[in-house]
Formats: sequence, C-alpha cells, structure tokens
Amino acid sequence: MLDTRRPGLAARIEAATPPNRDRAVDALRALAILGVVLGHWCVTAFVSTGDGQLRVSSPLSAMPHLAPVSWVLQTLAVFFLVGGYTAAKGHHAGEPYLPWARRRLARLARPVPVLLLAWAAAVCVLAWAGLSSGTLHALLKLMLSPLWFLGVYGTLTVLTPLVVALWNRLGMWGVLLPLAATALIDLGRFGLDAPAWIGWGTVLTGWLVPFYLGVAWAHGALASPRTGWALLGGGATATGALVLWAGYPASMVGVPGAEVSNLNPPTLAAVAFGLAQCGLALLARGPLTRWTRRPRVWGVVALANLSAMTIFLWHQTAMMAVTVTTAPAAGPLPGLHTAPDQAAWIPARLVWLPVFALALAVLWAAAHRFERPRPR
Repeated sequence: MLDTRRPGLAARIEAATPPNRDRAVDALRALAILGVVLGHWCVTAFVSTGDGQLRVSSPLSAMPHLAPVSWVLQTLAVFFLVGGYTAAKGHHAGEPYLPWARRRLARLARPVPVLLLAWAAAVCVLAWAGLSSGTLHALLKLMLSPLWFLGVYGTLTVLTPLVVALWNRLGMWGVLLPLAATALIDLGRFGLDAPAWIGWGTVLTGWLVPFYLGVAWAHGALASPRTGWALLGGGATATGALVLWAGYPASMVGVPGAEVSNLNPPTLAAVAFGLAQCGLALLARGPLTRWTRRPRVWGVVALANLSAMTIFLWHQTAMMAVTVTTAPAAGPLPGLHTAPDQAAWIPARLVWLPVFALALAVLWAAAHRFERPRPR
C-alpha cells in the first residue's frame, strides 16, 4: 500500500529488520493473503437480477472446468501453517498463559470493531438509499465471512500450549490424531448417514493439521527437502484419489448450489490438499529467503505483514463497494454485475481487479492504523 520505491523507505525497512527474522515465513503469509484476496475477487460475483437486487454467484457454478483456479487461490492451509509456526515461536515455557493469550488475540481482534462499526453505518445508509433487504443480506454475509477464520485461528492460537505439549509427547505422529478425526467425521457424514452438523467439527480438526505442522516446523522438524516432497506428493495423491474415487468436489472453495463444499466445513479432501500446500511451502522456503533479501521485495512483504489483518478483513468490502456504487450509475457492467456463465466473463472480471485494489488501498489508508496498538 505504501510506495516502497520512494528513496530510502526500502532501506529503512531493511535496516529495521532483525537479522534473525525468518523472512520466508513472512513471505508465505503475504502470498497466502494474496491468494485469499484474489480468490474472493475472482470467484465471487454479484449478478444484477434486473429488479434492483444483486445476488451472489460464482463462475465455478457454470464453468466447473475452472476448478484448478481454486487449487492456486485457496491458501488457507498456508495461513495455519505459518500461524502454528509463529505461535509456537512466540510461546516460551514458563511464560504466564493469560497475558500471552491476551497479547496474541489482541493482534487478531483489534481491527474487527472498526469494520463492524463502519458496516453498521453503511447498512443504515444503504437501507435509506433503497437497497433491498435481499441485497443487504448478501453483502453482510460476505462481509462477515472472514470472521470465521479469525475465530478458528484465534482458538488454535490459544490452544498453542496444548499443541506444543502434544508435539513434545508424540512428535510427528501427533498430526495423525486430527487427521484421523477429520476422516472419521467425514465417514460419519458421507458414509453412515450421521447428522450433517457433525461436519462442523472439522473446522477445528481439519485446520489443526497444518497448524500442528507449523508447530513442528518451529521446533526444528520439517527442515529436510525430503519431508516437503513427501507432504507435497502424498497430499496431492490423496487429494486426487478422494476427488476421483470418493466423490469429493474438485473445487477447493465453496460453489453456490453444490451439494458438498470442500471448505464449509473443511473435508478430508481439503485437509489432504492442505498437506500438499504445506509441502510446497516448505520447499519454497529457500527460494523465498533469497528473494526477500532484495530490499524492495522485502519492503513489500514487510508492509503486507504489518497490515495483514486490515487487508484480510477489508478486501471483500472493497469489492462490494465498487460493485454497489457502480450499479445505479452505470447499470449492469460486464464482469461486475453480469452472470459469470461464459468464458468472456473471465477477462472482463480481470479488468476490474485493479479497481478493487484501488478501493482496498483507500480503505487501508483509513483503517490500517487501528491494527496496531496505541503507543503508551
């Protein structure tokens, strides 16, 4: 969001970076954020219904052959891998638990009230302007959707001491516990006619798998390239088998109207795919470390990490702001308000990505200061 080409800025960021900073971890977090943002901007569409309302659609519904796009842009496992790594690195034996947990959770929760207050005011204005209740409901649902991630991420973060204790006792074998729990829940859902609500247990067990791997990484495991290749190959093979022969969807994100979503709640296929992503992330550590030694590259990565929660929380709002404000003035615009059911929609949507980015930059300028604690 800041211009790192300004003389001296990149150099100042470089000079302020501790020499033992693991830059690859920050680069992975930045890439994961980029994947989430582009994923939502590319597969979420608001379609004008012609009666003043907007409904949510997705190009994956009409063009299922685009499912491989979701394999690139669904990067949540990398978030949890990095989250487990940083939580374990930031936790020290004997440290008082409650101050540590409050400090960790404050970093996640601090920017949330600003988002909610801004949207409370926006809803009042939009309702007064005549926006339909159905459109308002769709907007609010998308605005609130990132908050589930913060809830799960925060829960796993406060459980870090227990995860570390499990690691100390079982080592790498410990990852089999949440993996097996996820498989058993899926077996109950899809094979034994158990109630569908049991699937929400995988929100914790499924994302605990990459989080646990992050804890293992922080304790010196997973350093061998052989481990990275094993996770990448094994996870990719398992994902392919589950999709081809077990009936799991090929898309790694939710598709409106689909009977089963790999993400809400996460399925065994999503967890296996996450293992492959973790393997790829571990293999990329060396190249990312070398890449981020360039001052300008490191400046962008560092600034993205400083504003990670702001970008994550406001990127949907940026897209919706552009969509809603242009509809009354210009009518249905290709790639923005038109149905994503033809190949021509794809290049039309790509044209709008820089506009979404500009809107996000404006929102970032107004909101990023709330992500940091007030100086005492």
